[in-house]
Amino acid sequence: MQVTETLSQGLKREFQVSLAAHELEERLNSELSTLKDKAQIKGFRPGKVPVAHLRKLYGRSVMADVLQNAVNEANQKIVAENNLKLALEPKVEFPGEQSVVERALEAKADLSFNVALEVLPTFALADLSDVSLTKFVAKPSDAEIDEAIGRMAASNRAFSARDEGAAAETGDRVTIDFVGRIDGVEFDGGKGEGIDLELGSGQFIPGFEEQLVGAKVGESRVVKATFPEAYGAETLAGKDAAFDVTVTAIQAPGETVIDDDFAKNFGMDSLEKLREAVSGAIGNDFEGQSRRKLKKDLLDALDGKYAFELPPSLVHQEFAAVWAQVEQDLKTRGKTFADEGTTEEQATAEYRKIAERRVRLGLVLAQVGETADIKVSDDEVNQALIARVRQYPGQEQQVWDFYRKNAQALAELRAPLFEEKVVDHVLAQVKLVEEPVSKEALFAEEEDDVAASREASQAPSGDETASAASDEALPAVAKAD
Repeated sequence: MQVTETLSQGLKREFQVSLAAHELEERLNSELSTLKDKAQIKGFRPGKVPVAHLRKLYGRSVMADVLQNAVNEANQKIVAENNLKLALEPKVEFPGEQSVVERALEAKADLSFNVALEVLPTFALADLSDVSLTKFVAKPSDAEIDEAIGRMAASNRAFSARDEGAAAETGDRVTIDFVGRIDGVEFDGGKGEGIDLELGSGQFIPGFEEQLVGAKVGESRVVKATFPEAYGAETLAGKDAAFDVTVTAIQAPGETVIDDDFAKNFGMDSLEKLREAVSGAIGNDFEGQSRRKLKKDLLDALDGKYAFELPPSLVHQEFAAVWAQVEQDLKTRGKTFADEGTTEEQATAEYRKIAERRVRLGLVLAQVGETADIKVSDDEVNQALIARVRQYPGQEQQVWDFYRKNAQALAELRAPLFEEKVVDHVLAQVKLVEEPVSKEALFAEEEDDVAASREASQAPSGDETASAASDEALPAVAKAD
């Protein structure tokens, strides 16, 4: 095998690999000799099948394996001898003339093929001693704790049947049967029986619950409502629907006393202990938001420290992923680029910059992690997998098996763990100043911050497939955004 470099331009490399006919013959005979000891062919004893006969029967298929092995060997040789770090898998191109390939498959002619690849850029890690970042710190107030406990009380309050003949009021829980129709035709997910609905909760699509206020047990009403334009099901989005609804029960909410006995319903010894637990949970939310803001600022600082050539294929791949999300979002919301105050050309340029930023920061974080020898242990991955499994009650075994049988999915669990470790490592190199702020200030422009963080991150945002599956048990009318 002879390997010759034919192109070295920026991050692009190309090589020509040549295999002489006699080498192809030797490789083929070697494979056939190995097959000879294993082949079981009628009329021949094991190990006694003539190689010539095997070549007649399996020559082409074995030669295909020979060529694949030669490609793998060539790729490994190119990477090792040139000390390359690949951006993506090499692209192999065989001769366009079929007759050349056919003769090579018969080991009657030399064979040459081209290997094109892109390498990762080399760059020095930047000095971060001049970087100063602010970490916002917020502590939950008594009012925020009271509000959270109030919501817990509201969601766990007892209901009791209203008196016979009483009309439903906002806040009541009604049990209903319903059939939904669009243009007089029933639609999937528009039918339910024995469904409990708390009036005023916003659980069903806008306009549905309000029309049941004043209804009595046994009463039937026609409820007219419009599905939101951004509704999850395309076939229902923006459509007017009519629901034949029958109220079968009405329950009024009871008063919940927030005291030590209430706290014991949540496994706490006292109301004071419950307040401490709620304060801790809110504090964790605040800390998570503070971390997101700090991480965004750190990535902004890193982005300003580096400027190097990016592998075109990686940028193209990242842009394709980002653009697919953009198009899906527009489609889901029924919007166009014009509705967003831009054009497709302007949006393309904007999101290409986002893709370039993601690739650049991904390469920087990867090199920082490699230089610092940062590792993610199998135990850490298992803990992350267990946490993911717990997000899907009733589907635990399916989710566990999916990740355990899918190396790529498991790698997607490992990636954010690695990224967070690298971020911690980098944060230790910069100057951090803590600044106490209010909850309002901490969560100001939250959507922009989260979006920017996702732009910078290489980690996936979640398992949309499993999430969608978990919604299948709800009637379509309940899936309001």
